[in-house]
Amino acid sequence: MYSKIGFVMDKKEIMKKNIFRESEELEGVAIKGYDFNEGVDYAKIVEGFSSTGYQATQFSKAVDIVNKMIKDGTFIYFGYTSNMVSSGLREVFRYLVEHKKVNVIVTTAGGVEEDIIKCLGDFILGSFTASGAELRKKGINRIGNIFVPNSRYVRFEEFLQPILKEIYEEQLRIGKIFTSSDIVWKLGEKINDKRSICYWAWKNKIRIFCPAICDGAIGDNIYFFSLNNNNFKIDIVKDTELLNNTSIGLKKSGVIILGTGVVKHSILNTNMLRNGADYGVYINNAQEFDGSDAGALPEEAISWGKILPEAESVKVFGDATILFPLLVAESFAK
Repeated sequence: MYSKIGFVMDKKEIMKKNIFRESEELEGVAIKGYDFNEGVDYAKIVEGFSSTGYQATQFSKAVDIVNKMIKDGTFIYFGYTSNMVSSGLREVFRYLVEHKKVNVIVTTAGGVEEDIIKCLGDFILGSFTASGAELRKKGINRIGNIFVPNSRYVRFEEFLQPILKEIYEEQLRIGKIFTSSDIVWKLGEKINDKRSICYWAWKNKIRIFCPAICDGAIGDNIYFFSLNNNNFKIDIVKDTELLNNTSIGLKKSGVIILGTGVVKHSILNTNMLRNGADYGVYINNAQEFDGSDAGALPEEAISWGKILPEAESVKVFGDATILFPLLVAESFAK
């Protein structure tokens, strides 16, 4: 029989063996962050993300992939949700469209209307913790920590209703049924404001597709207009055709998608028709545990043929209001 001392020694050796298990040596990038002893150099700080780990390294991969898109002359699909246009990202998006850095845009109704509304009146910085009841009394709408007075939507209605009438009269006169992107095109032309994404999209002939155009304030206005013009129509089938046809014959296709939902799926579905995009960058915080496309990683898109198996792709978990201006600074704006 073991003595008590012998038993303890054997147990100790077993534990040491488990804890200090022999390992293989690894080759690769050593984890290292920025050294502030070198002063404050923002370009080098961002460059240091590549060896920082976690989402910093994922972000660095996103920058590399976007730069490869640019170098390869890739046809770029750019998608974003309405909340991002509510924020100061609107000016970043406008820059990309103004300078023809992207080829096709897909967004939500809010992504269109809030760009136009900001030409009619400012959004104001507020608070996440403001009382909803008090804001309601004052006619103030809250988008996160951004406040939008209801007067902005009144001005938008005054701007949009005559345009809908003009579109409807054309429909009656020559039988032309406008698509969602035709309506956005018309808004960009009519707003005639260089602060607007839609204006520059019209000016530079970059289509903005809006699969869910009847959502949001645009949808409300279309509803109100249709009450007195019940044969007013929007051709969403033609827009699906136009969007899908953009993928035909592309030498290289790349997707940059901020946020999720219909924007993400529409862009990926379009690229499925060419057997997948060559490059993919997602920035969102959605999880994939519920099986929704919103949180799906690029690997899932590969299984559907929406991204090519050999494509360079990455998902960055994070807030686009912080990450996207940095990404543009390190790619499109250089």
